[in-house]
Amino acid sequence: MPQQQPVTIIMVEDDEGHALLIEKNIRRAGVCNEIRTFESGTGALDHLFSDEVRNAGPFLVLLDLNLPDMNGVDILAKIKSDEKLKRAPVVVLTTTDDQREVQRCYDLGANVYITKPVEYDSFSQAIRQLGLFLSVIQVPETL
Repeated sequence: MPQQQPVTIIMVEDDEGHALLIEKNIRRAGVCNEIRTFESGTGALDHLFSDEVRNAGPFLVLLDLNLPDMNGVDILAKIKSDEKLKRAPVVVLTTTDDQREVQRCYDLGANVYITKPVEYDSFSQAIRQLGLFLSVIQVPETL
C-alpha cells in the first residue's frame, strides 16, 4: 500500500491573532501537519487552484467567512464545485452564528462549522476531532 501523504492544512484567516490562536490549538491537540495561512480569499484560491496544489492533496481547509476581499461562502462554493478540490474537507471558523449562514455552508458542503471566539474547551475538542479526522481521512488515489 502506498505511503499516505500527510494532510496539509490551508487556513484562510485575516485576523492574525485568531490565526495564531487556531494554530496554537491545533498544535496543542497534537496535530503537527503543515499549516499554510492566507489572509485573503484571493490568495487562498490562487494557491488552492494552482496545479501543484490541486493535483497534490490531501489537504483540509480552515475557512473564515469574513474576509477583507471576499465572502468565505463564495470560497467554499468554488472549492466544492471543483472536481479535485471538492474532496477536501472544509471547516468553517467564523464569528457568525446566523442559522441561515450555517445552513448555507452545510448545503455547500462544509464538514464542520465552528463559531469563534470559541470557548477554549469546545475549540480544542473540535480540533482534536479534526486531528482524528485527519488521521483517518482516506484520500482517493489519483488516477
